[in-house]
Amino acid sequence: MAEAPVESAPAPVVEEPKPTTTAEIPAEPVPAPAVEESKATTTAEVSAEAAPAPAVEESEATKTAEAAAESAPAPAPVVEESEATKTAEAAAESAPAPAPVVEESKPATTAQVPAESTPAPAPAPAVEEPQPTAAEVPSEAAAPAKPEKSVEPSATTPLSKLFAELPSIIKEADYREMWGVDLTDDTHVPSAIILEKFLRANNKDVVKAKAQLLEALKWRKRVQPIQLLEAEFDPAKFGGLGYVTIYPKSDTHSKEIVTWNIYGAVKDNKATFGNVEEFVKWRAALMELSVKELDLTSATEKIPENGPDPYRMIQVHDYLNVSFLRMDPTIRAASKETIQIFSMAYPELLKEKFFVNVPLVMGWVFSAMKIFLSPETVKKFHPLSYGSNLAGELKSFGQELPAVYGGKGKDVKDGMTVKYAAADAAEGQ
Repeated sequence: MAEAPVESAPAPVVEEPKPTTTAEIPAEPVPAPAVEESKATTTAEVSAEAAPAPAVEESEATKTAEAAAESAPAPAPVVEESEATKTAEAAAESAPAPAPVVEESKPATTAQVPAESTPAPAPAPAVEEPQPTAAEVPSEAAAPAKPEKSVEPSATTPLSKLFAELPSIIKEADYREMWGVDLTDDTHVPSAIILEKFLRANNKDVVKAKAQLLEALKWRKRVQPIQLLEAEFDPAKFGGLGYVTIYPKSDTHSKEIVTWNIYGAVKDNKATFGNVEEFVKWRAALMELSVKELDLTSATEKIPENGPDPYRMIQVHDYLNVSFLRMDPTIRAASKETIQIFSMAYPELLKEKFFVNVPLVMGWVFSAMKIFLSPETVKKFHPLSYGSNLAGELKSFGQELPAVYGGKGKDVKDGMTVKYAAADAAEGQ
């Protein structure tokens, strides 16, 4: 394509990209350098620039014809384009004064007239043009994208994994109450406390903890141990065998809960231990009485991860005057069943467990415990040959224990116990 003739001017010739399908429109002689049209495809693109030439008006010759008026160092008036029929008109007029540099950026969705840094008397008005295609719109200099920060997934703990399994556990058990607490989600502190206990009883093994929790829920649904607190037991069989003592918080210790099992008070072994199911229910009622004092439903602080568990109690089993030389098979059966059920249904509720006034032949009891209890739980068991040594083991509140256990406090019978039938209630208390 031939360049448009230009008059001699002090400015050099500026060449722009040559259009492909558009017809060139020669510019009339002006004191400005040659003007060439920029490339267009199916739409007209107009570059309005300040130039020393007079106003240029062009009409589209065909559907692809477009005109571009460029400028030289001299000032240029407003450049305006209009569509005519199929012929092109161009008029150039010289402008008298220079104008400051004006730069415009073309947005992605609308066509604007780009302006080069050339003098212009005034900013050109907006020129409406057909929207160019994506290929015609020059991309703006995009700001460097900020690298996205990699979001690390929150650490998955055994507790969070067990909580994830909780809905399916509750569904399978068709029951959600545990120790007076309705299990919900990880935002519920009492639920978190209970699940943490089941995890600790299984050395943080989620699979084992899940299985134990499921079994415990099924057992509670079947036995309903909380309702056993309202049941009345036969005092001839169980009267005087169990108590719960509360030692309130003081300057030297936190609130302490002690459950006493006085097996030396058994009057008839067969009557007490012969019906294993009945014995387990009595023992569970006493345990629920202790758990109730833990007041887990009102707890506001979770068990610290890998930290001490503040929601525990102490148990004392007193075997004074118990003869184990001729161990009745019913006693063995009841003891074994109780240990197995309680280790499953009440894990990690014991801070310490003391067996006092224990004869040497009681070794089989501890062997049975090791079968069903975790090593960490077994470490909490302390056999003592004499009950009076107990106060020395519980130094923070030992002086508050009954005298027979080395303290100066009230007798165990002054504590709480389960309900007994009215006829012999006084004897049971």
